[in-house]
Amino acid sequence: MIKKKSKPSRKHLPPGVEILHEDDDILVVEKPHGLLTIATEQRTTGTLYAKLTEYVRKGNYKSRNRIFIVHRLDRDASGVLVFAKTPEAKATLQGNWEDARKLYLAVIHGQMPEKSGEIVSHLLESKAQKVHSTRDTKQGMLSRTAYRVLRESAGHSLLEIDLLTGRKHQIRVHLSESGHPIVGDRKYGRNKDGEKRLALHAKLLSFEHPTTGERVKFETETPGYFNRLMRDSGAPAEPKRGRDHASQKKETRS
Repeated sequence: MIKKKSKPSRKHLPPGVEILHEDDDILVVEKPHGLLTIATEQRTTGTLYAKLTEYVRKGNYKSRNRIFIVHRLDRDASGVLVFAKTPEAKATLQGNWEDARKLYLAVIHGQMPEKSGEIVSHLLESKAQKVHSTRDTKQGMLSRTAYRVLRESAGHSLLEIDLLTGRKHQIRVHLSESGHPIVGDRKYGRNKDGEKRLALHAKLLSFEHPTTGERVKFETETPGYFNRLMRDSGAPAEPKRGRDHASQKKETRS
């Protein structure tokens, strides 16, 4: 059973951020695109972390209430994020994070060769802070991305992605290296696709509650932007022949 909700005034909630759940141990929100999760060397203010810290402290300027980072989303991605409200909750969540289920939605250019599958490679970050696959298994980190095609149009496909490992930019790199980058991805995609927003959304997050041990699940709707991309990219593509190779693994190398 989840503990009784705490109730800081929601009038202080930053615009564009929706609270999906809050109790004494965790705060689950839907992050809008374009907002950093936490500060970087280039940007130290205006982050989701800073805004939510301000939110939980409202009503008492001397408050020591705070939140703790458990995981993060890329600035240009949107979707479900959980923050801990105590050090103990953070330690428990991160200790069990491999058992959490993380589902994403992505709109990509073109159509995948199979209706479902798994992309596997070892990822390495360059000195220029760009991630890529490598043949060097000692330097790169094993990364696994499972996908399932939900819808196809003439120019785009909507994928459901099961993030089996959580490396930096993993989904974006794997799809780009497969030849089907995410729409609006300026770093790994097609620079001139005309879209300013990254079509990547953390749809579902499921994990064990850090205090009760209960399995909890938080899910959001498909962004309207994704539906527009699929609608505007043309008539549905002709169905591909062949079987659904759900267990097939594709190894991407550079």
